[in-house]
Amino acid sequence: MLKLKTAAVVSGALAAGLSAVVAQGSSHREAPFIASSPKVDGTDFYMFRSYETGRSDFVTIIANYQPLQDAYGGPNYFSMDPDALYEIHVDNDGDSEEDLTFQFRFSNAYGQASIPSLGVSGGRVPVEGGPAEGVQVPLANIGPGTGAGTGALNVVETYTVTVVTGDRRSGNAAPVTNAGSGSATFTKPVDNIGNKSIPDYPGYASQFIYDVSIPNCGAGRLFVGQRREGFVVNLGQVFDQINLNPLGARNSASNVIDDKNVTSLALEVPTSCLVTGNDPVVGAWTTASVRQARLVNPNPAGPVAVDGGRGPTLQGGAWTQVSRLGSPLVNEVVIGITDKDKFNASEPSGDLENFGTYVQFPTLPVLVNVLFGVAPPPTPRGDLVAAFVTGVTTGPNDTPANFRFTAPANLTVPGEMLRLNTSIVPVVPGASGYSDLGFLGCDLAGFPNGRRVTDDVVDIALTVAEGALLGVNGLQTCDLSGDAPMVANSGAVVNDGAMPVLTEYLTVFPYLDDPIPGSP
Repeated sequence: MLKLKTAAVVSGALAAGLSAVVAQGSSHREAPFIASSPKVDGTDFYMFRSYETGRSDFVTIIANYQPLQDAYGGPNYFSMDPDALYEIHVDNDGDSEEDLTFQFRFSNAYGQASIPSLGVSGGRVPVEGGPAEGVQVPLANIGPGTGAGTGALNVVETYTVTVVTGDRRSGNAAPVTNAGSGSATFTKPVDNIGNKSIPDYPGYASQFIYDVSIPNCGAGRLFVGQRREGFVVNLGQVFDQINLNPLGARNSASNVIDDKNVTSLALEVPTSCLVTGNDPVVGAWTTASVRQARLVNPNPAGPVAVDGGRGPTLQGGAWTQVSRLGSPLVNEVVIGITDKDKFNASEPSGDLENFGTYVQFPTLPVLVNVLFGVAPPPTPRGDLVAAFVTGVTTGPNDTPANFRFTAPANLTVPGEMLRLNTSIVPVVPGASGYSDLGFLGCDLAGFPNGRRVTDDVVDIALTVAEGALLGVNGLQTCDLSGDAPMVANSGAVVNDGAMPVLTEYLTVFPYLDDPIPGSP
């Protein structure tokens, strides 16, 4: 059995420490407020040592936004919000506060498409008897693309990335720049409208993978754009009172969101940039914020301010956080419904005080007991604290000695976030030693040691919630005691009837597959 120890520095707060487990979420429409604001809804968060050949000295971090995108979602598709602030935060000193923050801001240009051979200029086409300058077209793209190119785009998204050291609002800030051109402005590829508009979308999108210079950090890579949804879940049946057999065979037939896309903010960073001192464990999470005040303009001049007029809204005031995501699946199924919006507005350092009860006494196992008669593990749940709040260590006889797994050596303030031990060698999905069940399958490079795009986090989280780490209910886990080679036992896996299909992912940056086209 896996042996769990909480860090000594939090022994006095152990009971409360169960709290922050609650704070995880693969958050597709997981809270009342954010369900009405999909552009700033963080859906999934990934962090893992890069397993692309020759890139093992890097960490890939991916923050996904805008859930459940239908590929045919025109004519506006899924642009990012230019009035929002998207952030990825990294804690490397164990105090559950950000030490590095990567800030993404977007700018959208409309109505500028030109095709001289067709007489189209500035997004306008000549119409007999119409205005001399022509009439603005209603579409995001004009004319068919060829190969890895597009027709003229009538909506173009650009963005900037800023690195902030220290506090996210008052720390030292510097721009990430294109390693080739030195520019601090990057372009986001248009969504996969369809094969007539963009015949070779993989080739087209690859042109927007940038080699970048990260201040005080070194060389990295950057991509922002639409990807195929990588999260797998039998969504409808899970939320219909778990209308399935949770101890049935694992399979890939019931991933009901396998026809959806998502928008990814993907960044590859040198490992040396993220860690501090001799501690290889870092924690990270993503947030989205909007301005505190918004006025709706009854007479907008356009989608943005143009020709001296204002856009649909006028926004101002302090940045106000409305979305937060670290580890998967807690805001959906652990945080009480009246506290979901509160969690999205919170920071990890306050998790013990604000959300402790939900992790100490999780309600999901109680509901499973009512539905299926499976006894809930005893509470309070110290195993969940170790797995998600303080990090996991193993026993004194472990190999290698004093192996820490995901517990930071310098932990002073527990808090929910996705933690990664950067000293663990990456495992390529499908290779020897790989398991989509992560540490339950003895693959220590997988969740909850960070999260790869192919990790089946639903099955891992459900199995742990039902007591795998406590040795109850006959569930699968892995022997990490050091007394024998690591071997996954033959216990059951609590599952939702959906699992990843490796051919639907990439093994190179940005790892999530090219998006499904809106039209074949």
